[in-house]
Amino acid sequence: MRTAGSRVSYKHFQLDNAKIRLAQNILCTKAETETIERALGAVVDGHRRSRLAAQAHEPFLKSGIEFKDVYGKLA
Repeated sequence: MRTAGSRVSYKHFQLDNAKIRLAQNILCTKAETETIERALGAVVDGHRRSRLAAQAHEPFLKSGIEFKDVYGKLA
């Protein structure tokens, strides 16, 4: 999941094998490198989505709107 213009660099890490195997099962990957690449991609994409959602909601939240709990469940 490399982006345009990204470079590959070789790193040496000591990682928990159980976590890698669990991530491989979750991501349906076979190779450890692919698993780590996809996991990092998921983190970056998740952060990007969260940032965009916050930006989209900012005008709504700054509008001063008041919420009313019609069901009586919010504190």
